[in-house]
Amino acid sequence: MAVVIRLKRMGKENAAFYRIVVADERRSAKGGMYIEELGHYNPVKNPAIVKLDNERAAYWVSKGAKVSPTMSSILKKNGVVMPVKARKVKKEKKEKKAKKAAK
Repeated sequence: MAVVIRLKRMGKENAAFYRIVVADERRSAKGGMYIEELGHYNPVKNPAIVKLDNERAAYWVSKGAKVSPTMSSILKKNGVVMPVKARKVKKEKKEKKAKKAAK
């Protein structure tokens, strides 16, 4: 089961606010059940209001939960450490040519 941290839309048509939830990836983002509520986000207010349980968010990220792009930026702003993805190191073109020439 894939778990994702995302926003669940709530509120009226022109006055939306969001709950920050941990949910099964297969469930609906708007009306589906969720595993745990981590906080809320209200972009209508100026400045936007974000209430987030950073410890629980860090726990779920450490357990391998995927994070939606919007939630990724919110977590970074609140100081939650995101895991670093392993990157492939590209070899220099000269090294590749040298290996081909050696064969």
